[in-house]
Formats: sequence, structure tokens, C-alpha cells
Amino acid sequence: MRYLPLTDTDRSAMLAAIGVKSIDALFEDVPQAARLKGPVDLPRFAGELEVERQLSAMAAKNIAAGSVPFFIGAGAYRHHVPSTVDYLIQRGEFLTSYTPYQPEVTQGTLQYLFEFQTQVALLTGMDVANASMYDGSTAAAEAVAMANRVTRRSKAIISGGLHPQYREVVETLGRYTGFTVAAQPADIEGKEDLASLIDGETSCVVVQYPSFFGRLRDHSALSAACREKGALLIVVVTEIVSLGALKSPGAMGADIVVCEGQSLGNGLNFGGPYVGLFATREKYVRQMPGRLVGETVDADGKRGFVLTLSTREQHIRREKATSNICTNAGLCALAFTIHLSLLGEKGLHDLAALNHAKAVQLADKLAAVKDVEVLNDSFFNEFTVRLNKPAAIVVEALAGKRVLGGLPASRLLPSDKKAENLLLLAVTETVTEGDMDALCGALKEVL
Repeated sequence: MRYLPLTDTDRSAMLAAIGVKSIDALFEDVPQAARLKGPVDLPRFAGELEVERQLSAMAAKNIAAGSVPFFIGAGAYRHHVPSTVDYLIQRGEFLTSYTPYQPEVTQGTLQYLFEFQTQVALLTGMDVANASMYDGSTAAAEAVAMANRVTRRSKAIISGGLHPQYREVVETLGRYTGFTVAAQPADIEGKEDLASLIDGETSCVVVQYPSFFGRLRDHSALSAACREKGALLIVVVTEIVSLGALKSPGAMGADIVVCEGQSLGNGLNFGGPYVGLFATREKYVRQMPGRLVGETVDADGKRGFVLTLSTREQHIRREKATSNICTNAGLCALAFTIHLSLLGEKGLHDLAALNHAKAVQLADKLAAVKDVEVLNDSFFNEFTVRLNKPAAIVVEALAGKRVLGGLPASRLLPSDKKAENLLLLAVTETVTEGDMDALCGALKEVL
């Protein structure tokens, strides 16, 4: 059989070779209290058709993102992905390839990673970008670790506008690698003063742009304050499409920029896989995690690509590696590059403008709804509203009316009483005016 190739005779021979009488003996170190008393309460077997029907019935209980008005964001955004993207990434030479351990013979992989790096550097306004990371949250943690190496300090100041899950990933890395995280309270009003917190122990200040609550701030002054105190400014972008309209982090003086690239080329995918973007100043390149693809010429003078920098544990001793992240997100990076190439510079600007215009349209509609207060005076395609009752209850009621009406801030900030009535709403090019009217109508009934 394909998946169960061993016969009883094979199993007996294997047990005899290792000196045990039964498979149960292999589990004698597992306490009896942790063992099941009998088989799991599931049907023992069923035909393929019966299983398909049962699983389809279970799946039908879910509300798919594309089937109803959808306003959920908070770091994962529903955008239209052109069919060309999926067609190209499913070609065998892309779909089945892996990390280029022998880079010279994988010129195609190296070329698209080179193009990807170029796009990321241009978007972020930075000198150099690596060949992708797992996702935005782990990239943020790696950025803090890099800042610690560059400054030889060990305290990171975390903005209250950073996505709570990103903050938790940074805190986890800090807990086990020995750096301090000074996380600020949720910055709902967008008025925190991070510059005043920088001291001689601060390695970096981490801000999100736009913030978790959708607010926009120019961080140029904060960048200057960081430089004055010898710290680095790390800017996190969870909605990469925003950089088609906003001032780039590099133009504001950021030292390291990390982003979640899911919005381009990659669907929501039930939460993953996603693709982390990482860019920095050229002077810090040797402290950058991951790998860097460079362009060169071969012995015949023809254009070629090489791994210019590859500080990974497979290539050097682990204790000397800048990072022990084991791989990149190559296929997702390729999807990102294909989508952005299809858009082009003008197309990205137009897409960003459309996202913002639709968000403004929804904000205006919601401002006219009783018991809904729009809190943002600035935003890209996501903003926060305050309701007259807990947002989690409202979202459940909206789902009952077939509207996925955003994310309750309390889901990610459960201990913050100020977040209880806050609702985050994201609007992309996929949202229609009919969707907006459905949300506003459902909200009037629920509130």
C-alpha cells in the first residue's frame, strides 16, 4: 500500500531488532494518565463518497471570505489576486523547487528572488532587501535581534500601535534570547511619545505604519530622535499595498523595514503561508538575517545571479549565524513578484488609491450611523470605530446576518477594557458599495 507499506512480518522484525516485544512497549515512558483508554471516538471507516459528503457538510457551516460582505483586516487582507499568478506559480519548475543549496544551477530561482528584492527595496525606500522571510511577525522579531547586534544594546521599545501578535512574537524571542521588551499600552488615540522613552540602553524603537488601529504618522522626527540616542528605528508594515500611496519608511529615516507581503499575490489561505519582507540600510547588510541574491557576470560575460550573502545555519556554524530561520518563503515571494509585475508602478498607485477611496466612502457612511463613532482622523484602508456595546457581540450578530463585519479589538487585546467596544474595519478593492450598505444596514439593526 502507498501509505502503509509494512506488513505484520515487517513490524515484528523491526521490534525484534530493537529488543521490544510489542508496539505498546515503545510508549511505556508515557504516563498512564496521558493515554487514551480506547480508540478515538470517530467512525472506523467509510467510503470515499460518504467521507466527502460529511466533510462538505461540515465545511458548509463556515462563512467563506468571498461569499459575503467582508471587512476583516488586522494584518491579513482580502485582495483580488489575478489568475495569472496562480497559473505561473503552479508550473512545475516553480512549484517543486526549493531553497537553492547549489545556487549556481538554479539561475531561474535566483533571478526571481533578485527581482523580488529589487521590488521590496523600491517599495520600502531602503538600500537593500533580503530574499524573503517566513512572515511579517517573525521578520519583526528578527529585526529587533539585528538592531541588538548593530547597537550592542538589548532593549527594544515597542509602540502601542504595533499589532499585538507581532508584539507577542518579539516578546517570545526576547524571553529566550535575553533582550528586554518595553511594550507600550495600546495607542488607540495615536498620541504616544516614544522619543521621550529612548535611553542609553535602547537598541531600537518599533512602530507600525499604518498603526494597528489604522492611524498614520510621519515618523521622521522619531527617526531623528533615535539617531541622536544611537538607537535604530524599525518600521513594520502589515498592509504592503499602502506603500503604493504613502511616504516610504525609508524616506522617513527608517533603519530597518519589515512587512507582511501577503496582500500581493497571496490569498488569505486560512492564515498562511505568508511572506515576510525585510529591508535595511546598506551599512547594516552584514547583520541582516536570511540571504541576499546578487547580480554578476559569468566567465563569458553573460548576466548571472549568485548568493552574495547567505548567513544561514546550513552554511556556517549555528552560533555564528545572524539567524537560524531555516528557510524563506520562496513560492509566496514569487507570487508577490508576479502580482506586482502585473500591476506595474502605475497599477500599484491606482490600486492603493482605490483602497483608500473605498475606505473613505465606508467611513463616511458609518459616521452617519447612530451609535457608531469613527475614531481615525487619518487612515489608508483600515480604521477603527467605537460602538455602543462590546464589538465582539456585534460581530457575532453581524455574522448571523451574513456580514463579516471586521475584527473586535478585544480579540487581540482581551485584557484592555478600552478596547472592548472598538471594531477594526478594512476596506479593499474587493468591497462593493452594496457590501458597504449591507454592513451599515446590519449595524443599524444590531446596535
